[in-house]
Amino acid sequence: MPLKQSSSRLEGFSDSVFAFAATLLVVTLEVPDSIDQLRNMLVGFISFGISFGGLAYLWYVHNQYFRRISGIDNGIIILNMLLLFVILFYVYPLKFLANTMIGENILGSAEDFALVLQLYGLGFICIFTIVTAMYAYAARLGSAVDNREELRFYARHFAIFVFIGLLSTGLAYAQLGLRFGLSGFVYLLIGPLCYFHGVRHGVDD
Repeated sequence: MPLKQSSSRLEGFSDSVFAFAATLLVVTLEVPDSIDQLRNMLVGFISFGISFGGLAYLWYVHNQYFRRISGIDNGIIILNMLLLFVILFYVYPLKFLANTMIGENILGSAEDFALVLQLYGLGFICIFTIVTAMYAYAARLGSAVDNREELRFYARHFAIFVFIGLLSTGLAYAQLGLRFGLSGFVYLLIGPLCYFHGVRHGVDD
C-alpha cells in the first residue's frame, strides 16, 4: 500500500497517550497536610524526575521517527499502536525501578529486585524491538524521498538497545551481579556501542 503523506492525526493521538503515561508517573495528586508528607513528596519527586526523563526520551525517539519518514501506511499505524501499548505498561516498572534507585525500601529480597529488573528489561526490549521494526519497515516500503540508508542505520542503531536489554534481563534472570548492580550498569554500554556504530557508518545520531 502506498504511503500516505499525513501523519498528523496519528502523532496527535500518540502525544495524548504519552501525556496519559506521564500522569501515571505523578507522585501524588493530594496536597500534603504535614511536613512529613511534604518531605516524602519531595523525595518522590526525584523518582518522578528520573521516570519522566525516561518517558521524555521515548517521546523524542518517537518524534524523530516521524520526522525521518515521509508518510504512513497501515503497517506503521499497527506498529505505532503496539509501541504505545507497551509504553503504557513500561511506565510501572520504570517508576518502580526509579523508586529503588533513590533508596526507597520497597523490595523484600534480591529475588524481588531481580524481578523488577526483568520486568523493566522486558518492557525495554519490547519497546526498542518495535522501534527497530518501525525503521526497518519504513526503509523497505519508503517513498523515493526517504533516505533509506539512514532508516536502515537507525534500525541497526536501536537493535543495539535490544541487544543490551536482552543482556541485562538475562543477567537479572540468572541473578548475576545483583549486589553490584551489574544488570543496571550494563545499559551504560549503549552509549559507546551506538557511538562506534555511528562512526563506522558515518551517520550522526
